[in-house]
Amino acid sequence: MRRALPLLAMLVGTFVAAHSMTASAAEYPLPPDNSRLIGENTTYVVPNDGKPLEDVAAKYQIGLIAMLEANPGTDPYLPKAGTVLTIPSQMLLPDTKREGIVVNLAELRLYYYPKGEDKVIVYPIGIGQLGRNTPEMVTSVSQKIPNPTWTPTANIRKAYLKDGITLPGMVPAGPDNPMGLFAMRLSAGTGQYLIHGTNANFGIGMRVSSGCIRLRPDDIEALFNSVPKGTRVQIVNQPIKYDVEPDGKRYIEVHQPLSHTEKDDPQTKPIPLTAAMKKFIKNDETNAAMVKEAITRRSGMPVVVSVGDKATDTPPPVNEPQTAASAKTSDVTTAIAQ
Repeated sequence: MRRALPLLAMLVGTFVAAHSMTASAAEYPLPPDNSRLIGENTTYVVPNDGKPLEDVAAKYQIGLIAMLEANPGTDPYLPKAGTVLTIPSQMLLPDTKREGIVVNLAELRLYYYPKGEDKVIVYPIGIGQLGRNTPEMVTSVSQKIPNPTWTPTANIRKAYLKDGITLPGMVPAGPDNPMGLFAMRLSAGTGQYLIHGTNANFGIGMRVSSGCIRLRPDDIEALFNSVPKGTRVQIVNQPIKYDVEPDGKRYIEVHQPLSHTEKDDPQTKPIPLTAAMKKFIKNDETNAAMVKEAITRRSGMPVVVSVGDKATDTPPPVNEPQTAASAKTSDVTTAIAQ
């Protein structure tokens, strides 16, 4: 996601001034063990109110990059009035244990499975920027901190100083604290990674932090009040999710992969395929051409790729994909893997 940093720089002034919209958590009934599909996509007609795309994203509990993936070409400063936007509220659960907190870095979402409850709550998040990556790991919540203070590390202070910003040794708790009003420390490492809030109206659904996981103020408050100390936390990186649902329909959901260098283009960067994914593509019931189209498009939404079915809830592709029914699995692998 190379564009996250320059996009952030462009939008800071606009988003800080934007009106913050309160939204309830995106809560879904937990599907049975043999199903991973949740939610439904909806649409939204942009009013003539002069508000940025972040305002719409916050209203529907979506991250900014997710909105741009689903609606390519949309002006993030000022979406054109009358434009019909797709709200990407349908998703596949990550291929992980359904317990505690699960973070999928590639899709910039956090999933919370409350113990003993038949539901999953989904939050958009901000994660570590290029060079300060949020690592994959299995850990737990070691400490819950209301009204946290922020003590920038030496490396963070040095990085800010390069941009002409001198950080104080410690930022006291309160509304001006970049960590917001709630934080949960993870037990991994030296405890340097936290799940916390923010004092800004931008950056959720983007790579903006120094490695921590960032939520909107209302979201971190709700999560903080729900998550017990000791809760399991698993952080994964799954840009491609796929599933065969109980009705036999086959789905694939593709997100732009995380960049490793400034030169990476998230829309064209190759996405390595796991052995299980290759097996899914080779199956006689999978339409390999539709898989290739979905990986080229990278809409961030589940797409039906069953033989005999037509993809649904997907905007037109950015580039004209190959859709010939004769496309081979090897063609897909060659184009997007390695």
